Amino acid sequence: MRRLFVAACFAALLAATPCVSAETWPSQPVKIIVPFPAGGTTDILARVVADQLAAKWSQAVVVDNRGGASGTVGSEQLVKSPPDGTTLMITATHHVINPSLFKQLRYDSRADFTPVALIASVPNVLVVHPSLPVKTVKELIELARREPGRLNFGSAGTGGANHLSGELFAFQTGIKITHVPYKGAAPALNDLLGGHIPMMFDSLPGVVGHIQSGGLRALGVTSLTRAAAAPDIPTLDEAGVKGFDATAWFGLYGPAKMPEAVLQKISDDVREVLRSPVAQAKLKELGAEPGTMSQPQFAAFVLAEMDKWHDVVTKADIRVTQ
Repeated sequence: MRRLFVAACFAALLAATPCVSAETWPSQPVKIIVPFPAGGTTDILARVVADQLAAKWSQAVVVDNRGGASGTVGSEQLVKSPPDGTTLMITATHHVINPSLFKQLRYDSRADFTPVALIASVPNVLVVHPSLPVKTVKELIELARREPGRLNFGSAGTGGANHLSGELFAFQTGIKITHVPYKGAAPALNDLLGGHIPMMFDSLPGVVGHIQSGGLRALGVTSLTRAAAAPDIPTLDEAGVKGFDATAWFGLYGPAKMPEAVLQKISDDVREVLRSPVAQAKLKELGAEPGTMSQPQFAAFVLAEMDKWHDVVTKADIRVTQ
């Protein structure tokens, strides 16, 4: 066995790929990059996973927030990291949308990352500030039609799932609303809570507490079925926007060329953590559905999502400047 391991290390050295034994990995702290500011849904989910992995691995698992440019700043940081599994990233649907938005990314979204595991999927929810004089989706649409372009909606950044939810909503209802991008969900949410913007599509985990406290008014969730964490909120489909379906999901990635044994260990351990009672309870509380895909399934899913969102961005003619 030792000879086989030494031979594998030599082959890995020739291939310029780190040789790491899955049996002893991790032997040092692990960093999980979150390419958004602290406080948003991606950050919340990352900290749940990090806490559980730290206990399982008996190593510190640190969340490192690197916000900016719709998640591309943190993504670029991951690409520059050694592919030994000690630097990972949990990010949102932005990751598969950005290749269609930005003409000159400093990385190849298909080749420079290793999809590791689906962490969770959650519906977005249409929320408004309580001062906005609407209580239903129908009333919001009527207001927007009376005053086209006056209503602003915030998002975590151009091209993200919550931005595209707003664009899809406007397209399907025939209204005109103005997009206001922020550098992350948390800053946008803060402005919504302060009444600086009147509405926003955000993932349910990030706003469910504010809905329950009355700080925000929920008009509808973006999935075709009601969310278990908020069963009283109707779907947009039920509210009259037929067929509306736009969910957000969050995935764990590593750099390209990770050692196969370490990749499999991380994937297996994350899936085990997501099945744990602690993680299940926390994600349920947040309104998130834990991921169950195998690593190959998730890798195929990521590629399919890139193709799907490319079509959406093209049809909506969404453009960003760099």
